[in-house]
Amino acid sequence: MTEAVSRDETVLISAEELALDPGAYTILHATVSFPKPRFDGDYRPESGYATWREAHLPGSVHADLLGGFSAPGTGLHFSRPTPDDLAAALADLGATPDTDLVIYDDGGMTWASRLWWMLRDIGIAARVLEGGFARWAALRLPVESGDATERRAVTPRTGLTDRGLWRDRDDVLAVVSGDAPGTLVCALDPEQFAGTATTRYARRGHIAGSRNLPAKSMLADGLLRPARQVAELSDAALAEAPRPLILYCGGGVSACLLALALVRAGHDDLAVYDGSLEEWTADPALPMRTLENGKAGA
Repeated sequence: MTEAVSRDETVLISAEELALDPGAYTILHATVSFPKPRFDGDYRPESGYATWREAHLPGSVHADLLGGFSAPGTGLHFSRPTPDDLAAALADLGATPDTDLVIYDDGGMTWASRLWWMLRDIGIAARVLEGGFARWAALRLPVESGDATERRAVTPRTGLTDRGLWRDRDDVLAVVSGDAPGTLVCALDPEQFAGTATTRYARRGHIAGSRNLPAKSMLADGLLRPARQVAELSDAALAEAPRPLILYCGGGVSACLLALALVRAGHDDLAVYDGSLEEWTADPALPMRTLENGKAGA
């Protein structure tokens, strides 16, 4: 029996609510263009600025998850910036300390969730536009196109610290080896988890000992499922799973959509493995598993 879940509505904003007064918010577009892999290891993310330029919410600005909103020099495509660098990237887009932030994307709320989780980790509140650009357009709400107008940079927020919502490679290895408590949860589709589908990463499958709760299963008709449905799905996949839950995916993005759904449904004690499979699979010494006929394989 699923226990009663305290639903957190503050993580989302509906298109109808935003349309009442969009000028009251700083609206960030967080899409990344990410083609499907043609072969194993085919990893080709590109800036979503062109997508934003073609059509976007009025007054919105593009937040580049491959640029200012990603740490340089890590060897990975997506890495969380330091709190100071993240605050500076926001300030460069004109987001003042008292700004109400809304994040949206053209990719099923996945990219928006990544930026939302980064901000949540340093104590900056933001809301994800439910249904993203697709629902906004379906409601025939106003849309603009064209290049960005110059925005005045503001003074960055200060005193922000990491709240511990991320895990790194060594943290995950400690869980795998049994030296630390927790449950690894893979947010990729079942075929990716099993290793039967083409992957963008160096090796197919999942981190040894993981459970599978696909981020896409949290959606229905482009919206997050009701809290009780999310709770039922998570109860089924994570029965008796030791906490904390450490969510991961391919590049630390889809895992944030899963985090959004779980937080909204009242779950806590969550973290996201930032490097995810892009980092993990690059080291052949780190254990991966595939599934063959429903059974674990090497």
